[in-house]
Amino acid sequence: MAVRGVLSYTLEVPDVEAAVRFYCDAGLIATVGEGTARFRCQGQSRDSIVVMRGAQKRLHHIALRADDLSHIARNTECGGGQVVEPPRGFSTDGVWLSDPHGMVIHLLEGESDPQVVPTLPPFEINAPGRIVRRGRSGMRPTAAYGPVRPLRLGHVLLFSPDVMRSVDFMTQTLGMGLADRAQEVIAFCCAVELSEHHVVAFARSAAVGFHHGSFQVNSPDDVGRGGQWLSRRAGRGNWGFGRHTIGSNFFHYIQDPWGSWFEYYSDMDFIEDYTQWSPTNYGMEDSLANWGPEVPKDFVHNYEADA
Repeated sequence: MAVRGVLSYTLEVPDVEAAVRFYCDAGLIATVGEGTARFRCQGQSRDSIVVMRGAQKRLHHIALRADDLSHIARNTECGGGQVVEPPRGFSTDGVWLSDPHGMVIHLLEGESDPQVVPTLPPFEINAPGRIVRRGRSGMRPTAAYGPVRPLRLGHVLLFSPDVMRSVDFMTQTLGMGLADRAQEVIAFCCAVELSEHHVVAFARSAAVGFHHGSFQVNSPDDVGRGGQWLSRRAGRGNWGFGRHTIGSNFFHYIQDPWGSWFEYYSDMDFIEDYTQWSPTNYGMEDSLANWGPEVPKDFVHNYEADA
């Protein structure tokens, strides 16, 4: 029994139309209904984000792909959570539960997504003593590049009033692994096999909330290009271009209309077999970035806790 990956996140927001503008500018494809909108990556048959009209922005739930759901359900209460009824209007498939802090999780069985087929040549770097790109330019003219399209939702980062208790629930009840952490302030959980460095992460706050969803793109160039485009369109906060220590990925974050964030990323560490991985407890100087611009003052502010 174990979580295998992230499927989607669902938010309540006061302005669904603003969500459609933001996420379409981010490169996602929208299906808009009465008071709701669903967003998916180009080429995928399932949603990565669902938004529904609410009085204020709030995390509704996250959906994770898992196996042996009956075993997880039987052990949920022992881990401090509880099995709950499906919210009104949502699928009755799978198992719905809440963690020790009341965060709702929808677990679904199913096959993993098809492997993303690259549409561009691989990102290559000519380094001292290692010339891998010969006789051709590494960059095309600016006009040759189309809009950046996210390939897949890679992970979500959530706020928790007790990060390590949240980690215990994810590892002991949902069968995930602790990849790395920075003290008891931020922690990263992975699947136990064939997993990117993190699938679900937690940052400390006074209450449960949603911090960001992170979407993989083709290359560091697309991280920079997509982040620059979306930050200009959104006109709010942004943080990037930079590179994390924890996970090693290149990043660019853009603030959504409600104060949480959308991340483009590329080049994440990969954990093939968790039994061969040793988690590190990093110092706080490495909790956010190895290098990058100054961190926005409200980057780790949980606006849902304010409400």
